[in-house]
Amino acid sequence: MSRLPFYLIVALLLVAGIGLSIHRHVQFEVPWTPGEQRQVWEIEAQVNFLADGGPAKVEMALPSTQQGFRVLTEHTASPGYGLSFLEENGSRRALWSIRDATGNQQLYYSSRIQVAPQARASETPPPSPKPDVVWERPYDTAASQVIDRAWSRSADPFTFTRELIREFSEQRQGENARLLLTQFDRVPLVVRLLNQAGIAAREVSGLMLEDGRRRQSLTPWIQVYDGDEQSLFNPTTGEQGRPENLLLWENAGKSVLEVQGGTNSQVYFSMLSRNQPAGAAVRSRMAEASDTILNFSIHSLPLEEQALFQTILLIPIGALVVVLLRVLVGIKTSGTFMPVLIALAFIQTTLATGLIGFLLVVAVGLVIRNYLSYLNLLLVARVTAVIITVIAIISLFSVLSYRIGLNAGLTITFFPMIILSWTIERMSILWEEEGPKEVLIQGGGSLLTAVLAYLAMNNPWIRHITFNFLGVQLILMALILMLGNYTGYRLLELRRFKPVTED
Repeated sequence: MSRLPFYLIVALLLVAGIGLSIHRHVQFEVPWTPGEQRQVWEIEAQVNFLADGGPAKVEMALPSTQQGFRVLTEHTASPGYGLSFLEENGSRRALWSIRDATGNQQLYYSSRIQVAPQARASETPPPSPKPDVVWERPYDTAASQVIDRAWSRSADPFTFTRELIREFSEQRQGENARLLLTQFDRVPLVVRLLNQAGIAAREVSGLMLEDGRRRQSLTPWIQVYDGDEQSLFNPTTGEQGRPENLLLWENAGKSVLEVQGGTNSQVYFSMLSRNQPAGAAVRSRMAEASDTILNFSIHSLPLEEQALFQTILLIPIGALVVVLLRVLVGIKTSGTFMPVLIALAFIQTTLATGLIGFLLVVAVGLVIRNYLSYLNLLLVARVTAVIITVIAIISLFSVLSYRIGLNAGLTITFFPMIILSWTIERMSILWEEEGPKEVLIQGGGSLLTAVLAYLAMNNPWIRHITFNFLGVQLILMALILMLGNYTGYRLLELRRFKPVTED
């Protein structure tokens, strides 16, 4: 029979599991390791203006997710004002309105913005250049000469922008540049000259992020387009590229703040930098993408169910340990997957308390089960009696440990009582049929397997991977299928061939 379908299934499971895991890491930025931190900026904008005593409208630009930054949450404080959020062509704005406002007014906007290197900006269409810019005399001649001088020293829109900005620097500032600066501000002037040269450009406003700063203002930058490429320029130095700590607050070339029905409007910014666990940011991203088909995530469940699945998803890890030890090593256990359930109990009780409790319950249970064998009871009645006995033993040990001040003994109730009862029953029958040696071999193998499964399942990295990357379950399935195809010798069986090697 061809094994090709089997290998295709294994390969499909591996590819699907690895693909889903990589997708969650790249698309939702789920970290590979636990305990990772993400830098988050808490930014507050305070708008102040003097109302005229009638209706007032305040419109302010808002930050949006962009390269290197992602907006997590945002809040406003504006008592008595109506508020709406506007979005057009990738630009976001907040609109406050009120029917009657008098005197000094203060509006607050706060947002939490995560530093996310994988974040990408929303599509903002480039501006249309306006080569037919109209100048008054003698500024038209000065503008043409400045453009010609910078054009001759450049090779593309970006180098032209750099040379044009340098024409207005103190080191290279000529008469034409000084004449233009007497009539126009530097940034709108450079944008106007770029448009006259047929280059798409606009003025944008950015916030330089510095921890603990208060009453900061936005700084102007020049955004230049060269086909599908774009770049930011410092209008003072001509340096190309966006600094890492620059957050573009307004990226559509519009005004940052517009106030109707008021005067003396100003906006100031305060900021703080904090670190938060990566899981908090992941939950926020999952909430945003809850309607996508590939967002098959435990994070979308209520917290109670999440805690339950965090333990359930560890069972395949314990099962893989059992398969490895039984198929490759050859360790004998009492029951196939009983060690996995005991390992789950160890997670709740801690390893030392769990080992002591397991040995005490099984030892006392075997003594009582030995007495029950003389009563010649039917199997169902005998097992039921063992179950009641195990419950009584666990209750007695819990009460005694609490009375003597050992609160850790109370966790013994996490042991699966039915599984313990069947373990005691099987070991008792094995004692009668094979002797105490076989009981020690299988009991010791079960305990060793349970301890190794506990160490694997309780590893912080494994707990993080299994909970956050469901594709790992497909990878585990593929590994177990491959182990199930193994027909070679077990490691413990090699001692049978030791005399052959000696000869």
